[in-house]
Amino acid sequence: MAKRVASIDKKRCVACGVCENTCPLAAVKVHRGCYAVVEEAVCVGCGKCAQYCPAGCIEMRGRVAV
Repeated sequence: MAKRVASIDKKRCVACGVCENTCPLAAVKVHRGCYAVVEEAVCVGCGKCAQYCPAGCIEMRGRVAV
């Protein structure tokens, strides 16, 4: 499992869909046209969503061990 995972600030997200279209594993989805959410179990921590987010609302953080 990856050491990093994407984290989205829902208050700053503009639901443009760039992250959804950029994610190679479809781990990011725009929820009801309001904001994006990350399915952490699918996210591999590549950072492409954060790199291309025009709103700058996605950051990569360390994955919490369970």
